[in-house]
Amino acid sequence: MSETAHRPVLVVDFGAQYAQLIARRVREANVYSEIVPHSITAAEVQAKNPAAIVLSGGPSSVYEPGSPALDTGILELGIPVLGICYGFQVMAQSLGGEVANTGLREYGATDVVVAGGGGTLLAGQPEAQTTWMSHGDSVATAPDGFEVLASSASTPVAAFASDERKLYGVQWHPEVKHSTYGQAVLENFLHRAAGLPGDWNPGNVIAEQVERIRAQVGDARVIAGLSGGVDSAVAAALVHRAVGDQLTCVFVDHGLLRADERRQVEEDYVASTGVRLVTVDAEQQFLDALAGVSDPEQKRKIIGREFIRTFEQAAEALVLEARAEQAAHDGAGEVKFLVQGTLYPDVVESGGGSGTANIKSHHNVGGLPEDMTFELVEPLRTLFKDEVRAIGRELGLPEEIVGRQPFPGPGLGIRIVGEVTKDRLDLLRQADKIVRTELTAAGLDAEIWQCPVVLLADVRSVGVQGDGRTYGHPIVLRPVSSEDAMTADWTRLPFDVLAKISNRITNEVREVNRVVLDVTSKPPGTIEWE
Repeated sequence: MSETAHRPVLVVDFGAQYAQLIARRVREANVYSEIVPHSITAAEVQAKNPAAIVLSGGPSSVYEPGSPALDTGILELGIPVLGICYGFQVMAQSLGGEVANTGLREYGATDVVVAGGGGTLLAGQPEAQTTWMSHGDSVATAPDGFEVLASSASTPVAAFASDERKLYGVQWHPEVKHSTYGQAVLENFLHRAAGLPGDWNPGNVIAEQVERIRAQVGDARVIAGLSGGVDSAVAAALVHRAVGDQLTCVFVDHGLLRADERRQVEEDYVASTGVRLVTVDAEQQFLDALAGVSDPEQKRKIIGREFIRTFEQAAEALVLEARAEQAAHDGAGEVKFLVQGTLYPDVVESGGGSGTANIKSHHNVGGLPEDMTFELVEPLRTLFKDEVRAIGRELGLPEEIVGRQPFPGPGLGIRIVGEVTKDRLDLLRQADKIVRTELTAAGLDAEIWQCPVVLLADVRSVGVQGDGRTYGHPIVLRPVSSEDAMTADWTRLPFDVLAKISNRITNEVREVNRVVLDVTSKPPGTIEWE
């Protein structure tokens, strides 16, 4: 952490599905947060010099052998700590309280009663409120010296506090929207109990990352891959702010792009940032590498590999150019670094979070070749999508780029279920353009997170078109609403808009005779099909 950086609030992850959501809510209170594993020691915590600590929930029982434990020395550091659900129980047990399985479980909406004005943690909140619970064990007795702040019908100790020791806890999940005053609980802890100012914002991120990038890169040259998406655009703009002309952006036209994306990058992005851009035509290279491949994981890895190979070739060309210009000193022309727009959800889904499963290899995480020669620069790795958009706006990027729907780096290659071919890409490109055009015309762009359009290339269905029998491909529409892609729900689009999209696709896109709607939330389904 640099001297100018904000002291972090550490979110200790006990394997909770909502650890990253806690980090988000802390940031929404304009306080910087970082996630750390529950195995972190008191010495490691002290070295990070955090302003406060939040202990997350988790699926385990504190009294079961092998359950995630906390270094109790953390509670003796004098740092304000808030325990949530399992973290609340770990804190209670560590401090001499009693945690028991009473047989009275609480899941979902649960009414709690606040006692004695709620103390510092629950100040300003009504005596009766609805919270979101998810527990089988309960704190039966609070530790000595702790005040009980709330209870429910089944949980006598639903919240406690020791202002003297700056230790606090709640049994419910304040980070989820279903807890009516959840954000108020977090903000009371951060601002009142821990005394933290709410002054962390996108401008702080830019200043801190610029400093870190300069320290990492030095005078070496940097290459950034632009995909046309928000993440790579913002990451490259941030690095350009830090190192200027040391950065060259490479836009790989791999043939897996949506309609009009090349023009938008080559014209709109360059005009707004002034970066140097090199475009590489690599469509045939990617199609040859993907020929005969249907497995989605294999496709992701192939696309990631070909990206790196393309960048390495571009870097070699840049080095030769720099040598021809007689670089000022040895090494000045060497391209050592590759910029990637990796976000925190990418890391989590690829198994990079504490205790997380590998759901799928993200093209930036786990999908890169082991013999890659670049060192990565990932200035967005700890951020969520809405934070990235805010940073992009602060950097002056046009709304057409910052506000666009997320688009995966592997492009349409992972929106074709089956082998990727030129003909299939052209079909999908046409259908995707129709969908985007109609959603924009209906004024729905702000209501959906994104709408992947998927071609089921290995599936054919019977249809009737022009008084004759057809045997065409189905197209799947996947409109979803989300805050950060960690969870999502399908967007309830108006029926007349869906009807118009379906009619246009089946009338205008050859070999497509059926349009279907994906109404699956995440979980259980991921946003992309592959």
